[in-house]
Amino acid sequence: MTAQTQYAGIDIAKAHLDVALRPSGASTRFPHDESGRRALVEYLQAQSVSLVVLEATGGLESEVIAALAAAKLAVALVNPRQVRDFARALGRLAKTDQLDAAVLAHFGEAVQPTPYTLPDAATQTLHALVLRRRQLQEMLLAERNRRLTAHRSLHRQLDDHITWLEHQLSDTDDEWRHLIRDSPLGREADDLLQSVPGVGPVVSAIVLAHLPELGHLNRRQIAALAGVAPFNRDSGTRRGQREVWGGRSQVRAALYMSALVGMRYNSVLKTFYDRLRAAGKEAKVALVACMRKLLTILNAIVKQGKPWREPDPQPAPAS
Repeated sequence: MTAQTQYAGIDIAKAHLDVALRPSGASTRFPHDESGRRALVEYLQAQSVSLVVLEATGGLESEVIAALAAAKLAVALVNPRQVRDFARALGRLAKTDQLDAAVLAHFGEAVQPTPYTLPDAATQTLHALVLRRRQLQEMLLAERNRRLTAHRSLHRQLDDHITWLEHQLSDTDDEWRHLIRDSPLGREADDLLQSVPGVGPVVSAIVLAHLPELGHLNRRQIAALAGVAPFNRDSGTRRGQREVWGGRSQVRAALYMSALVGMRYNSVLKTFYDRLRAAGKEAKVALVACMRKLLTILNAIVKQGKPWREPDPQPAPAS
């Protein structure tokens, strides 16, 4: 008899890792520390697991993925919303860590998502720096807003903290710039991305950090991965409005800001946006379409290794 293929789901919390296997139904828990991750790897290897399914948890999953990948275990990092929809479809409305792990294992068995490709060390570091930059910006905004309503006796303390946060933000920006420029491949990709009007150093860093698949997928795949691909919402004779959802929110936010700038300074995006608006598309719909077109341009540029080039002007129509 051949051994049955096993799928593992892992629910990640700060203190522990809940593991469930499918179809065997076995379950266990490990502490979320270095010794716990080693025990987790040994357990999954002993069970001959073919695919491990995890949810993106905002960074808690990073060390777990690294440990699993180092042991050459296939790992799929899935969108939490997609898994919750799957659980609802199964009628599983209760939510505990162990139940979540079981749902992830079932999802892996039924859907068999594509295994995650672990970024190289430089990309992981860049990802951490970009995440830290966003955290510092959020803290800065909170402290500046707090100062507006704080008693004057607290202004000096708040000002000192704001100054410190500004220095930390500047140091973080310097770190990720040096990281990109010190890497030949990173420097090349950064130069290619920034050659596109509307894409600056921050947008380039976010895309490089959070979308390492850029240049390796086709335009439909990369749009779906970033969350700017429209999905149909039809039922019977009803034709619902297509919507974008899921994907990587950091990349989508960067594309949004870049498209806003690009609609003013990028001739391709400006022409595309004006054409959509003239055709009766709402401003928001046209903007999302520009985000998708911009991502398609960036994907093609990285894939071909050729910088942005202004398109030749179209000849005026004969009178």
